[in-house]
Amino acid sequence: MGDLMELRHLRTFRVVARTLNLTRAAAELHYAQSSVTEQIQALEAELGAKLFDRGNRTLTAAGKRLVGYADQVLELVEEAKAAVDDERGEPDGDLTIGALETLCAHWVPGILSAYRTRWPRVRLTLEEGGRGELYQSVRESEVDVCFTFGDPPRDPTFATRKVGETPLVVIVPPGHPLAAKEELRTEDLRGVGFLATPKGCGFREMLDRIDGPVIDTEVGSLAALGRCVAAGMGCGIVPALVNHPGAVAVPLAGETADVTMTWRRRDEHKPGIAALLASA
Repeated sequence: MGDLMELRHLRTFRVVARTLNLTRAAAELHYAQSSVTEQIQALEAELGAKLFDRGNRTLTAAGKRLVGYADQVLELVEEAKAAVDDERGEPDGDLTIGALETLCAHWVPGILSAYRTRWPRVRLTLEEGGRGELYQSVRESEVDVCFTFGDPPRDPTFATRKVGETPLVVIVPPGHPLAAKEELRTEDLRGVGFLATPKGCGFREMLDRIDGPVIDTEVGSLAALGRCVAAGMGCGIVPALVNHPGAVAVPLAGETADVTMTWRRRDEHKPGIAALLASA
């Protein structure tokens, strides 16, 4: 690819390839749009090929092929930096962490506070997302680490570790027959009407593994589920760390939700990720 190619050109190319918009890419990179254009033109001149179809705002065949190589080159550069950091024994740089809304609000802040105190040179970014969205972001290197309930999909890209667990509770409307119990067992839930989040959600998996509840309503989020329960629409199963005003929470004996940390397997030895795993 020649001796004149610069890493900053590849970084710029990768952002433009993702956004397919010079204005958005320039804003994300904190460059003038003219600078982004010049870097792309320099890269095209170096390679002797057009990378973008500017009329249709798409990648050319050559541009599509270059994306994967650009990712590999830049990831290797980050690994080299991480190896040097490891020798110093003090991680630094950027670390982007993704988590489910519930974990962002109730579990991750304590971990990040301890991590930031121990490793102040690491610049942390916390992003919220759905389970599938978070795994995809890790797969595409947009997020370094994510925290979810349950195990990730089987994928050789991922490494994962259980880092905690939370008891499950049944939330019921005030006055519901189950509200009078101090503790529930799964057999108490047979034939009871439940609300659930959609298939593929970690909370739905918690409910689906229990034999007996009747799912008669689906809602789009855990917050909406709690409000619907409080309004008398049915019951729900949620992690105990979540509070739902207006609903009665009854412990569910023997049932817990695992909290897992997932990252790219090739990043296993990056100091920032290893330090986060230790903190979690």
